[in-house]
Amino acid sequence: QVQLVESGGGLVQAGGSLRLSCAASGSIFSLNAMRWYRQAPGKQRELVAGISRGGSRNYADSVKGRFTISRDNAKNTVYLQMNSVKPEDTADYYCNADTIVAPDYRYLAVWGQGTLVTVSS
Repeated sequence: QVQLVESGGGLVQAGGSLRLSCAASGSIFSLNAMRWYRQAPGKQRELVAGISRGGSRNYADSVKGRFTISRDNAKNTVYLQMNSVKPEDTADYYCNADTIVAPDYRYLAVWGQGTLVTVSS
């Protein structure tokens, strides 16, 4: 029905920058809140950033001032601009979206499969 595909992960040096993308496709009536989560080995999945359909943003304290979440509704895509990355940012990053799907207008929370970000010292 609805799929999320993340891209942009990879290896980056500490202090560098990376931009993650998450594109939604399928029978989408509406994309509402979209979020980025991450999960490092041995740790729980945590919310990194979120953005509402109206553009309100929120961030985890650990990434405030360094990461920026944005969205392009025409492309059904959410982005995470990661600046001044640190080794502790190393994790699998997952995209999440609240959607209303056609034709029956059901609510679905959808997850992508993740993209790995590795930050070297």
